[in-house]
Amino acid sequence: MADSSKKMQIVFASAECAPFVKTGGLGDVAGSLPAALVRAGAEVIVMVPKYATIKDEYKAQMEHFADFYVSLGWRNEYCGLEKLERDGVTYMFVDNERYFARDYPYGFFDDGERFAFFSKAITESLQHLPEGFECDILHCNDWQTALAPVFLREFYQGLPLYDRVKTVFSIHNVAFQGQFSDTVMEDILGVAHIPAAATQLRCDACSINYMLGALHYADAITTVSPTYAGEIQTPEFGEGLDGVLRERSYALQGILNGIDVAAFDPATDKRIAANYTVDDRSGKAVCKAKLQEELGLEVRDDRPLMVMVTRLTRQKGLDLVMYALDRILAGGVQVAVLGTGDRDYEDGLRYFQDKYPGTMAARIEFDPALSQRMYAAADMFLMPSKFEPCGLSQIIAMRYGTLPIVRETGGLKDTVQPYNEFTGEGTGFSFSNFNGDEMGDAVFRAARLFWDNRDAWNQLVTQAMSQDFSWTRSADKYLDLYFFMHPEIERPAAVVDESEAVAEPVAAEEPKAEEKPVEAEPAKAEPEVKAEIAPEAEAEVKPAAKPAAKKTTTRKTTAKKVTTTKAAATKTTATKTTTTRKRTTAAAKKAAEAEAAPEVKAEVAEAKPAAKVPAKTAAKKATMTAKKSTAAKKTTDTKSTTTKAATTKAAAKPAAKVEETPAESKAETTVEAKPATKTTTRKRSTTTAKKTTTKAAAPKAEAKTEVKAKPEPEPAKETPVSPAAPAEKKAPTKKTSVRKATATRKRR
Repeated sequence: MADSSKKMQIVFASAECAPFVKTGGLGDVAGSLPAALVRAGAEVIVMVPKYATIKDEYKAQMEHFADFYVSLGWRNEYCGLEKLERDGVTYMFVDNERYFARDYPYGFFDDGERFAFFSKAITESLQHLPEGFECDILHCNDWQTALAPVFLREFYQGLPLYDRVKTVFSIHNVAFQGQFSDTVMEDILGVAHIPAAATQLRCDACSINYMLGALHYADAITTVSPTYAGEIQTPEFGEGLDGVLRERSYALQGILNGIDVAAFDPATDKRIAANYTVDDRSGKAVCKAKLQEELGLEVRDDRPLMVMVTRLTRQKGLDLVMYALDRILAGGVQVAVLGTGDRDYEDGLRYFQDKYPGTMAARIEFDPALSQRMYAAADMFLMPSKFEPCGLSQIIAMRYGTLPIVRETGGLKDTVQPYNEFTGEGTGFSFSNFNGDEMGDAVFRAARLFWDNRDAWNQLVTQAMSQDFSWTRSADKYLDLYFFMHPEIERPAAVVDESEAVAEPVAAEEPKAEEKPVEAEPAKAEPEVKAEIAPEAEAEVKPAAKPAAKKTTTRKTTAKKVTTTKAAATKTTATKTTTTRKRTTAAAKKAAEAEAAPEVKAEVAEAKPAAKVPAKTAAKKATMTAKKSTAAKKTTDTKSTTTKAATTKAAAKPAAKVEETPAESKAETTVEAKPATKTTTRKRSTTTAKKTTTKAAAPKAEAKTEVKAKPEPEPAKETPVSPAAPAEKKAPTKKTSVRKATATRKRR
C-alpha cells in the first residue's frame, strides 16, 4: 500500500554542479534538475566534491555537518560533509583536501583514486544525512560516480538503511568511461577478492572500466536524449560498451535535458547588450551590432552572423568546419568562434581570421560572459557534432532567437526541427551525414532564407523562441522512473494531476457518444435513466455487432453522424417545444441526405445488428405510438409516428419533459430507420434516392414523409419484429409514400 506521508528522497551525486563548479553540460544538469525535482514534490540532496576552485562566497555559506573516515583499499581517508541550502535543494560538499584542493576538477594522474574515494564517500554518507532523510534513490552521473552502485551492492547490501536504496546511473557522454589499470582493483577499490565485481569491472586483460561497473550494477540506466539512447547500443556510437547496453536495454531509457529558463532569458539577462522578447526583438539587432563591433567584424545587419561556442575537438565537428569555412566566409556569412581545445583547430581558426578580416573572428579562450553575448547577438548557431548525447548550446541558442544549424545526431536531432520551406514548420536547419559539403549546404540554406525571405526567417525565429525546454517536463519523466522503482511511495497529486486532468474527460466523453444512439430506445420513456441503461445497451449491442465487423471504419462514420443528430436534439431540452421541432426538422434533413447516399447506406448496414437487440421492446412501443399518430395525420413533420404523438402532447406538459421525449424519439427514429434502410440492397437504395430527388419540388413536409416511408415498410417484410412496419401502413398520407412502398414490394 502506498505511503502518502512519505516524500521521494533522492541523493543526486555529480562531479560538478553549477553554479559552484562547471566544465560542461553535466554541471548544468546537476545545477538545474535537482531544483526541478524539488518543485515537483521530492526531497533532494546533491553531493559534490569540495573543490578549491569553488568561489569563496559559496564556501562562506557552507556549514560543517559531519565528518567520518572512508575505507579505500588498505587506507582510511578523512571525509567531511559541508552543507549548503539553495533553492530548496540541500548541497553536501565532500571535503578532502588531498584529493580535491586542486586548480581544476579533472585531468590528474590519480583521478582513478580521487573519484573512487568520491564514490565510496557517497555510499558511506548515506548513514550521515540529515535526520529524517532516508535515501530512496541514489542517482549517479558519469564515470566519476560510477563505482557508487558497485560499492553499495558489494559492501553495504543487507544493512537495513541500504536495503531500500535503488540506484540510477546517467550517461552524459559514453566516450568518457573512466578506464584505469587493473592494479587499482585491489590497491584502491578493494574488490579484487570479489569475483563478481572483478569480472564486471574488467574491460580487457589489464584494465578496468568504472562506467562498465555501473552499467552492470545500477538498477536503472538513463541517458540524456532518446536518440542517443538508441545510438549508444550500436558499435558506431557505443565506444565499446554497446554490447552491455544492448544486454541491459530493458533498463535503459533516454530523457531529454532541459535548461534553466530563468538563467537563460533574453528578457532579463544582464550580461547582454540589450534585452528583448519573442514579441519585440529590436534589442537583438542592438546585440548584433555591439558584438560585431567588439569582435572587429563589419557592423552590418544585412549579413548573417553565425557563431560557435564549443570545445575545439573532432567530436564537435571541427573537421567539417575546417573543410567548409573557406566556402562559408567567401559566400558572405560572418563567423565568430569561441572556445579552446586541440591546437590544430585553434591554429586553423586563427588562420581564417587573418585571411578574412572583418568577416571571421576567433576567440581562443574560455569566457562565459562573451558566450552569452554571442548567443544573443548571432543569427545562426553552428553545431555539426560527430555525436552529441544531448547538447545544451543549441537549446540556449533557440532561447535567444538564434537558429541552430546541426547534424542530425543524438539530442540535436531530438531538439531541432528542420525548416520545411513548404509548410513553414521548423526551429532550425539540419544535415544528416558527417560531411563538410552537406554542412556547407545547410549553412547556405539558412543564409539564403535570411537574405531572400525575411518574413519566413522571422517566423522561424519566433517558433524557435517559443519552444519549451524547461526542466519541468524532464523532471517529471525522472520522477516516473523513481516512483516505478518505489511503488510503495505515493506520488504527490501536484505531479500527477496535470496529465490525469486531461485524460479523464476524454475517456468519459467518448464512450457516451457511442452509447447514445443505442440508449435512445430503452430510455425513451424515462430520460433520467439514460446513464444507467447505456452500459447495458452497449453490452447487448457488442456481441451482435461482431458478424458485421467487415466495415468497422464505415460504422464509425455512421456512429458519428447519429451522435451529431442526437447531440443536436439533446441541446433543445432547455428550449421551447417549437424550437425543438425546428431543430429536429433540420436534423432530419441531414438524416434524409445521409439515407439518399449509397455509401452511407452501406455504412448504416453495420448498425442493423445493433438495432435488432432491443427490437422487441421497441416494436411494442412503436405500435402503441403508431395508433396514436393516425389521429394526427395532418402533422406532416419529419419525425416518425412516435415523435408525432409525443409532440402532440407537448402543449400539456412542461417544456423540459416534452422536449426530452421528441429528442429521444428523433434519435430513435434515426437509429431504427437506418438499419431498416440497410436491409435493402444498394441498387434499391439508389433507386429510392432518385425518387426522392424527383419529388424535390414538393413541399418539405412531403419530402420528409418520403424519407420515413421508405425504411419503415421494408422491415414489415423482412423482420417481423421491426417496429416501423405496422406504423407505416397507417401513417402514409401522400401518394409518394404509397407508390414508394409498392415499388419496394415489387422489388422484394
